[in-house]
Amino acid sequence: MTAEDINGKAIAATIRGEIKEEVEKLKSTAGKTPGLAVILVGSRRDSQTYVRMKKKACEECGITSFGFDYPDTVTQDELLNKIKELNEDPAVHGILVQLPLPSHIEEGVVLNAVDPSKDVDGLHPLNTASLCSTSTHAGAVKLDWSDISTIPFHIACTPQGCIELLDRSGVTFRGANAAVIGRSNLVGLPVAMLLMHRDATVTIVHSKTENKEEVVSKADIVVAAVGRAEMVKKEWIKEGAVVIDVGINSVDAPGTKKGYKLVGDVDYEAAKEVAGKITPVPGGVGPMTIAMLLRNTMNSCKRS
Repeated sequence: MTAEDINGKAIAATIRGEIKEEVEKLKSTAGKTPGLAVILVGSRRDSQTYVRMKKKACEECGITSFGFDYPDTVTQDELLNKIKELNEDPAVHGILVQLPLPSHIEEGVVLNAVDPSKDVDGLHPLNTASLCSTSTHAGAVKLDWSDISTIPFHIACTPQGCIELLDRSGVTFRGANAAVIGRSNLVGLPVAMLLMHRDATVTIVHSKTENKEEVVSKADIVVAAVGRAEMVKKEWIKEGAVVIDVGINSVDAPGTKKGYKLVGDVDYEAAKEVAGKITPVPGGVGPMTIAMLLRNTMNSCKRS
């Protein structure tokens, strides 16, 4: 068996096309234009690259982009004042604070200052709490988790992108065994909740889990998000399983132009021999993160 690649680049392009159409409809019928404000602190090249990519994607989809760049000497109060201003600006529907922030700034304080309705990164405690509510009690409003775009609060972009990849690849969730490797607030926990909302049986595998290989090898769906290069080996993967590799790691590659290459948390070449479907790195989950950011911004505009 040779696994089918899940082409995140192509799926993300399709989603951006869908967003562009919906944005044009918003403009013509409601007179609204979605607006995304991005706050960048410092001069890290990787952060600057990510911000440029986000601005370019906004332009492609007809979303207005507002950029606010600060030196790494900016004070926490300056950032909080800017966030307060953006919270009150009706032209801004999404606020993104590019991470990481300098060590003298309390990341949690800054992120929590963003209005939850504009928290398009899905990191505010209220949005996280909403994701963790199963609404199984009598009288609770049931949400349609089969269409994440209809959920009335913001969900973290990368986990949302993982589910979208699975959906658009025809993967069945109900009754499936899913293993999420990693328990971070950014990916592991939210993607586990999303899988559970789709009626998968979810196991979270972490650094203290015993017999990790045995646990993962029972899974029909594997999401790897630990940040350790090629940790997940072929032997961990059940034949025919679907593998979503969130990791992106730089490893030495002597003889290549750059001297390094990017790999995921899964040993891709080996795992491909047993998996049914798998995301490559790069070109799998990465492009989906920005697409989901744009969708969150558009949905915020719709709800405003």
